[in-house]
Amino acid sequence: MSLFYAYRAATRLLGPALHLYLNRRKNNGKEDAGRIGERFGHPSSPRPKGKLVWIHGASVGESLSALPIIDEIRRRYSDVSILVTTGTVTSAALMHERLPQGVIHQFIPIDRQVCVARFLHHWKPDLALWLESDLWPNILTKAKKAGTRLVLVNGRISEKSFKGYSRFPSFIRPVIAAFDLILTQGDDETRRFAALGATNVSTAGNLKFAAPPLPADDEDLTKLRDQIGERPVWLASSTFDGEERIAGQVHKNLVAQNPDLLTIIVPRHPVRADAIQAELTAQGLNVSRRSQGHAITDQTDVYLADTMGELGLFYRIAPVCFIGKSLRSGGGQNPLEPARLGCTILHGPDMSNFTVIVDEMQAAGACRTAHDVDDLTRQVGGFLNHATSAQKVAAAGLAYASSKAEVLDRTLDAIAPLIDSTSKIGAPHA
Repeated sequence: MSLFYAYRAATRLLGPALHLYLNRRKNNGKEDAGRIGERFGHPSSPRPKGKLVWIHGASVGESLSALPIIDEIRRRYSDVSILVTTGTVTSAALMHERLPQGVIHQFIPIDRQVCVARFLHHWKPDLALWLESDLWPNILTKAKKAGTRLVLVNGRISEKSFKGYSRFPSFIRPVIAAFDLILTQGDDETRRFAALGATNVSTAGNLKFAAPPLPADDEDLTKLRDQIGERPVWLASSTFDGEERIAGQVHKNLVAQNPDLLTIIVPRHPVRADAIQAELTAQGLNVSRRSQGHAITDQTDVYLADTMGELGLFYRIAPVCFIGKSLRSGGGQNPLEPARLGCTILHGPDMSNFTVIVDEMQAAGACRTAHDVDDLTRQVGGFLNHATSAQKVAAAGLAYASSKAEVLDRTLDAIAPLIDSTSKIGAPHA
């Protein structure tokens, strides 16, 4: 038995365990209790009549990359309905805020054949656009068998993942073969997918360049700017465990030369806010929390922005930002988001999720690496006290983020023939 069929058998036999696993995630706040049925393939919305394009982005980053695709499909094809699936509570909350009216959101079903079959039987998608690298064998192969055309968009595969897949060709080849077309972020990814057996694969570019600036509420922006006044401010964004403590230490290191300093921390997972506040308070810092309606006062050292979907607000407020998930390990977060909004960008040494982008930004003078708490202190302080240097880096970042927007047209032009060829609109597939 090949590894692919062993996987399929395992997901069938482990059904009860998967149910227990999802229920435990639900109890821990990692699944939406009111929509848990969607994870088992039970729909919570009717299927619209006509042609249906299904777009899947596993989590926040992929979901954001999907937004310009959704807008462009709606602009080009007024008769096409769109279904978006994601896999996390965080991304679902983001989609609730950002999806255009009429676009349907569902949670992706778990990769078990009975759940996938239930999902496909109801939705009958004509075309599926799969974002980046969330390759679920049962979902993709069963969708292909059901007659859905599949495109991997913004395809990404790291060198580490490539080496792992290469050791198990009997597992990955049926998954790769499910795609009618693979559009990758770069030439390295194209070569890797081809080596894994992809035949119709080409480089389209990274869709993250096509994303619009993150939104912000104008009233909230004005209110926060009034509260901050002339205070120097910097931002630690999308932080993970351990990075909030480091941000707190940076604040303490800098406050002697910047006594009015305000540090803003936006944790990637706001559910950790109580623990973060306790940690910062133990450092002797006065913390105000956005989720609790706290204002920024003269006594506030750290403003903990423990809410969802407001990064655009804080990138507009802080002239200097540090990108989290990058100091120790983790691969970093999208540097194009702060670059579009004129931030001076710092990040840790591990930005492996965005290697090409960060290498190009470094070469363009559009971001800087901070290796530890002392280096971060030095660079944040330097940018806060030398506005001209900060503005030069920010300008380079904005220019870079605006340099490759044509990727959206290239992607849609490649997908268009598949949308046009799905002529049996809404019909049951074989």
